[in-house]
Formats: sequence, C-alpha cells, structure tokens
Amino acid sequence: MHARDKIRNIAIIAHVDHGKTTLVDKLLQQSGTYRDNEAVQERVMDSNDLERERGITILAKNTAITYKDFFINIVDTPGHADFGGEVERIMKMVDGVLLVVDAFEGCMPQTKFVLRKALEQNLTPIVVLNKIDRPNARPTEVVDEVLDLFIELGANDEQLDFPVVYASALQGTSSLNAEQQDENMQSLYETIISHIPHPTEDTEQPLQFLVTLMDYNEYMGRIAIGRINRGTVRQGQVVAVMTREGAVKQARIEKLFGFQGLKRIEIEEAGAGDIVAIAGIKDINIGETIADPTQPEALPVLKIDEPTLQMTFLVNNSPFAGKEGKWVTSRKLRERLFKELETDVSLRVDETDSPDAFIVSGRGELHLGILIENMRREGFELQVSKPEVIVREIDGVKMEPIERLLIDVPEDSMGAVMESLGTRKAEMINMVNSGTGTVRLEFFIPARGLIGYNTQFLTLTRGYGVMNHAFEQYGPYAGANVGGRHQGVLISFETGVATTYGIMSIEDRGILFLNPGVDVYEGMIIGEHTRDTDLVVNVCKEKQLTNMRASGKDETLRLKTPRVFSLEQALEYLNEDEYCEVTPKSIRLRKKVLNKGEREKAEKMRKVAEANV
Repeated sequence: MHARDKIRNIAIIAHVDHGKTTLVDKLLQQSGTYRDNEAVQERVMDSNDLERERGITILAKNTAITYKDFFINIVDTPGHADFGGEVERIMKMVDGVLLVVDAFEGCMPQTKFVLRKALEQNLTPIVVLNKIDRPNARPTEVVDEVLDLFIELGANDEQLDFPVVYASALQGTSSLNAEQQDENMQSLYETIISHIPHPTEDTEQPLQFLVTLMDYNEYMGRIAIGRINRGTVRQGQVVAVMTREGAVKQARIEKLFGFQGLKRIEIEEAGAGDIVAIAGIKDINIGETIADPTQPEALPVLKIDEPTLQMTFLVNNSPFAGKEGKWVTSRKLRERLFKELETDVSLRVDETDSPDAFIVSGRGELHLGILIENMRREGFELQVSKPEVIVREIDGVKMEPIERLLIDVPEDSMGAVMESLGTRKAEMINMVNSGTGTVRLEFFIPARGLIGYNTQFLTLTRGYGVMNHAFEQYGPYAGANVGGRHQGVLISFETGVATTYGIMSIEDRGILFLNPGVDVYEGMIIGEHTRDTDLVVNVCKEKQLTNMRASGKDETLRLKTPRVFSLEQALEYLNEDEYCEVTPKSIRLRKKVLNKGEREKAEKMRKVAEANV
C-alpha cells in the first residue's frame, strides 16, 4: 500500500486532437516507466484499432507512473462529447485534472464540455498549454480565453487560481515560462505534485468502492476498475456487491491488481485513494458499489447524460444477406447489442414489436458509428436507419437537442457557410476575425441541422474549413424541414453486375457511387440524381453487339470517379425511407422497399394518411 500523501490521482481532459494521449506518452517515457531497451509505439494509450486509425481516444484508460517517491495515477479520457459517459465517470476517480489546450486553437466546444464536468466535481485544475512550439501559437490570448471559460462555468476562487504549464508534448518539453522550454517534463511533474491534493479518504472505515470502468479477460471474466473511496481491500476478501437496482449479493475478490505504467500488477491489498482493478466478481456492472458485507452502504449511482440520437438496427434482409458476414441472425444481433450495454453506460437498447429490429440510442453520430464499425469488424451483417434526434416534452413544450457549433473558415467562404447554416436554423452567437485570413464563427444549431452537413460544409470551404460541435442543452423545437438531403437518388432497376456501358449511359443523370463490375440489386442506391426526385436506372445493361462496324472509331472509355462513402458519410446521407446495409466487406445504401411498384404504392398511402391527419 502506498502512503496516502504520496499518491496523486489525475485525469487528462481536452478537446479532440489537442495532444492528451501524446502528453501521456511523454510522461510515461520520462518517468522511467519503460526499460531502456523496451520498444514503445506512439500513442500507447490508444489501444484499439479504431482509436489508432482515427487518432482519437474512445475509451478512458488508466496508467500509473512513479516520479521521485510519488505515485501518480493518470487517466486518459476521450475528448469527443459523444463519449461523455466515459468522461463523467472518470471524474469520480480523481482529485485533479490536467486541462490540455492547444496554444493556437484555444478553447473549443469539447474543452468547455469536459471542463464543466471537472468543475462540477470540484476537482483541482492545472492548465497545460500544449503545442507551444507551433509557429503561430498565441499563449497569452489562450490563457485569457481559458480564464474566461472558467469564470463562465462558475469556477470557485481556488479553481480560478490555476497554474499554467507551457508544453510541447511532441518534443517532450515543458516549462512555467511561455518564452522558453526546459528539456523535459519536470515542470509538469513538479506542478502535479505541488498542486494536486493527495487522497484524504479514511482507510479505517468500512470498505466502499465504486465501479467506474469495466474490462474483460477470457481467463478472469469481468474486471472492475475504480477508486477505493474508503477502507481497504484484500485478495480473497468476501465483499457485498450493491447493484443499481438496490439488491445486495455476496462475492469474493479473487484477484486484486494495481497499475504500474501500462501493466497491471497483482497486489495483496490496497487502501482508500488507490485506483485498482478487481477480478472474480461475476455479473458486476459499471456504477455498482463493492462494500463491506457487515456494513454495506451504496455510493450514489452515477448520473449519465441522456442519449440525444437514435437509430434502428435491423437484421440484414437484402438480396445479398449472408454472403459476406459471419453473424446474421437476430439472436446474435440482440446478444451483441446487450453485451455493449455492460461497458457503455451512455447507450440504450430498446426492443421493438419486431424481433428483427432494435432501437439503439446514443450520444451522437460518432458514438453510434463506432459501435457499427466495431460490429462489422467482428463479422456482423446488419442494416441501420437514418439517425434521428430524440425529441422530448419538457413542461408541456416540445424540445430538441441544441448543439454549440464552432467553425473556422477562410474569409472568402464565410458568406456561403452562414447562408447554408441559416437554412438549417442556426443562430450565430459570436464571430472573431483572427487576422490570418480565417474567421471563427460560433452558433447554436438544432442537432438535426448538423446531420448530413459535413459534406456540404467541406464543399463550401473547399476542404479548408474546420467544424467542431458539442451538445449544449435541450431547446424549443425549431419546426419541420431542418437539415436533411435535398437531392434525389439513382436506384438500381434490377439485380446483376454493373457494366461500363450501363454506367456510361446514365453518367449525365448524376454522381455515381460505384465502379463497373460491382454487384447490385433491385432497390439499391447507386448514385445521386441531379434533381430532387428519385430515378430508377439500369446499370446492368450490356451493349448490343452487331456485325456492323460503327462509322467512328471506338473512343477510349473514360468514366468519372465515383463517390465512395465512409460509414459516417453513408449514415449522414440517408433519408427516412432508406437503410444503410453494413457488412464486413461492404457499405451499401438501399431503399427500405426494394420493388419500384411497391414503393410507389407505399408513397401514395403515406400521402393519403398525411392528408387525413
């Protein structure tokens, strides 16, 4: 067990891409955590494939370093507001936070989101101005922005007296002076030790431990990670587990682990203030309390932000179902979705009247997109509907989620961007001209208005625009026709293989989504129409061969490059009457009703029903 006054528990919080994970890398390396000959990859904390590919942190992870004779537990948290459930729980495990802010970009929507969570828990902050070596860094202005943000979020006097460390995580340097960098991270280590309080919990009291994170190991089953709120815990100890529903059951701690660097080390006992992992308790879940069986007292259940977006997940019933995936049945789909609930507290899964469809609610498009991407990589085939915001009735008023949107755009694109956002019911609240040719605009916008906006935004700014947003609050419903796609689509007329001749014959009708040689089926969306109506086309037709030669030479055929969607882009593109079919190998868009005649009949019935309302 460590001496209480030598322990520091901190979380690292920041907006996406401001350098949290790289900073943890350097803190680990310079503390002597690794052996000299140990091969270490970059961004070691981003452990899963998706995190490494996208350069974002999705799951909170913890590590521990020893500096001098101090033991520092560090938790790397996600920067995306979509993973707010993770951030919220982490705040219960720590006594202080390192708020990392980019010395050029300054405060962004998610900076505000994560800082609010930390201040609500009354944690002690340290501000780290990262990327101080950027050529256009503006440390003085950014410190002022951070101070304004603290004041806006209602920080108390102690929190407002935060120390500032200037750092370059990439170079592994830090200092207390903006003008000059020391050669290492010592200034940051010393600030953590002198400024972050040590745990004050009592080791003599009966045990209380809140499960904050979950891990799974095929040998040991579920592993509960969290902070010991009071008392001590030992291997082999019998404990009481207090479930969210209020039930109490007995269990035995089979293994107890502490953290050293990225490794878990088996330990005999740990005391209040330590962050540990406990193995051997079946069916344990996030938010439950492990307590002393003679005096079981539950800690307050974690309050998690409610989901704001929902989608329907369905069994794949397209003509190509079962050809590319391993798991295709509703039983497997149900099992997988309910398994996700064990580790993702921000997710909701509701069953519907149909055994083949489930309504899945999450914190945003990225949150649900990551789940779908993970499932397809595991071998699942499924279909998903267009993401829809969750509208609530609060005090008899219809309310919908409003996002705070922050965009940086070149001056010459500003007018077009503001006009496009105006049609999506955005309300401008701030505008700052940096004097470097870019303008920063801040808006409140209904979350519906952002669905499908990213592609249009990149087109309007020729790829130079940067867009960030985070959930702000529920606001009055902005009316119908906000956001969405205005163009119709090109729909395949039959099942077969797309031919060069077939594609050439319809190229002038719109933008195509496929190359020749791709399998298509009736009702599959193969392109975007130039008009706002849908058009059924035949891309499988062959050129009729005759024994007559054409008078002109056969021209070399040149097809336009098709538009290929990523999963997020495909989800944004959908309309209400469409599904996205996701398999381990393909992402296809399709109409819900595949047959043209049946589609027209369904549309007539819908219009009649609307007229009768």
